[in-house]
Amino acid sequence: MRAIGFKVGSVVFFISMASLIKASGDVPPGQLVFFRSIFGIVPIVILLAWRGQLIEGMKTDRPMAHFWRALVGVVSLGLSLVALTKLPLPEAVAMGYATPILIVIFGAIFLKENVRLYRWSAVAVGLIGVAIIAWPRLTVFSGNAGEISELTIGAIAALVSTVFSAFAAMHVRHLVQSERSATIVLYFSVSCTLFGLLTLPFGWEVLMAEQWAFLVVAGFLGGVGQILMTEAYRHGDVSVIAPFEYTSLLFSIVIGYLFFNDVPTITMLIGGTIVVGAGLFIIWREHALGLERRRAREVTPPGPG
Repeated sequence: MRAIGFKVGSVVFFISMASLIKASGDVPPGQLVFFRSIFGIVPIVILLAWRGQLIEGMKTDRPMAHFWRALVGVVSLGLSLVALTKLPLPEAVAMGYATPILIVIFGAIFLKENVRLYRWSAVAVGLIGVAIIAWPRLTVFSGNAGEISELTIGAIAALVSTVFSAFAAMHVRHLVQSERSATIVLYFSVSCTLFGLLTLPFGWEVLMAEQWAFLVVAGFLGGVGQILMTEAYRHGDVSVIAPFEYTSLLFSIVIGYLFFNDVPTITMLIGGTIVVGAGLFIIWREHALGLERRRAREVTPPGPG
């Protein structure tokens, strides 16, 4: 129950962060990444210092691995923030659910993981759900002939973001074999801050006081959400906690309606339900396969010597 509480708490903080970023208006993506990252570092550093893990968290033998993970991750983050500013909040959240589906695909292709018929079926169904959500936005044009609408830009950004997010997850799978969780989070946050700062010559906006407040608080909430998510996986099994990620769709619908007048479309509700169902099945199947592997290890006799 503690783990579930941490997970739901992290979802609330992340959705609140997303809402503030959306409310900040049309701010350049690099500037959004900078604010999201630099103020997100604050609660993480405070927690590590309180635990006496700050110095240990900065030690690494794989700086280039962190660089590549950060490079892929910052592209995903930047595109997801673009999607937030262009799309209705529930749609931006629902399209992000394509990430765990793509992780299964990329795991089979690049990591040679054994994916059986059940999970391939769930992947196919999940992709259909994503297509149902995205298709109306991918076929919307602006009033000027030949110009792509803001909604279409947001949908493309959201979908490409999930691809980079899936690749980032595979990088993390390699990093966790030798690196501490605190080290991975800290290096990613610092790297995103630097990458965001590098976009300054390409045009940052002079922010109003309200925008400053929104982005500073959004960054801080994102850092707290990261901490709560880490604590959730520290106290509970992934198969128990992961399904509660989908509560973000409910929160996004409520917040989107109350604060942004975002009324969920029929296609979003149908597609979102399909994607959530496919994701839950993949999580259940991973859990079942994990139990099978555990039982197999328990009954396998030890080798000689």
